[in-house]
Amino acid sequence: MYTQVIKPAFCDTDALGHINNTKLPIWFEQARNDLFHIFTPDLDPQKWQLILAKIEVEYTGELFYGRDVTIKTYAGHIGNSSFQVCQEAWQDGKMGSKGIATMVHYSFADKKSQPLTAHHRQELEQLQQA
Repeated sequence: MYTQVIKPAFCDTDALGHINNTKLPIWFEQARNDLFHIFTPDLDPQKWQLILAKIEVEYTGELFYGRDVTIKTYAGHIGNSSFQVCQEAWQDGKMGSKGIATMVHYSFADKKSQPLTAHHRQELEQLQQA
């Protein structure tokens, strides 16, 4: 599992003093960067091999300004050419949000999905929760 600590900015809040719901998809994307190294070790966009097919975000609690938020990232279901990235946002020991992103191993040259390699599958399996 990867973890990343986010320090919410004042501008991340809404009128009710909560972290705005639009911030979680952005934070989740930012926290997926570690996983991107599996497919493109140097993160060179010219060598990119992934596309985002779908994201879901569920708001399970409140998150606030002034306290760190920890994003936990791990692999979910692994298919032939796609896989799920599961993420959770935690603050003060409570989960405030969770999400699932479906990523596809993709050839931009061929404009189509491509099977995950044995290396990719092995790396993703190591990120699955037991």
